[in-house]
Amino acid sequence: MASYTATIVWERAPEEPFTDNRYGRGHSWSFDGGVSIRASSSPHVVPRYSDPAGVDPEEAFIASLSSCHMLTFLYLAAKRGLVVNRYEDIADGVMSKNEAGRFWVSRVTLKPRIDWEGARPAADIIDELHHAAHDECFIANSVRTEVRCEPAE
Repeated sequence: MASYTATIVWERAPEEPFTDNRYGRGHSWSFDGGVSIRASSSPHVVPRYSDPAGVDPEEAFIASLSSCHMLTFLYLAAKRGLVVNRYEDIADGVMSKNEAGRFWVSRVTLKPRIDWEGARPAADIIDELHHAAHDECFIANSVRTEVRCEPAE
């Protein structure tokens, strides 16, 4: 089976004492394909010390669910001979407390908007493709978060 690698690096700035918990949360994520991006804690979680320009773990989680769903949807549509010209999803995640009082991303809602080549397929076919994409998405199969798909079409 496939193996995936991500390298996460954080360094304390010399002027940050660290033990007072007042240190920058910015860090970098580097992936096995060579891409590196700025990451940080969420400004919603650690407002003063987060880097709002960085991608936070919660955003990355939501993006990975959306991306996996999209890639699986595109694959399934192509197998059916349907041509997708554009797929856009403004995915949304909700943080709440679980039964133990711990925060978790409890729900992710995907809101795909799809532009088709030629006539738009019937709603039941699109719905079937979304359900199959969710069932086959590796990331959705790896989490306990409720993932909803509410196409914006």
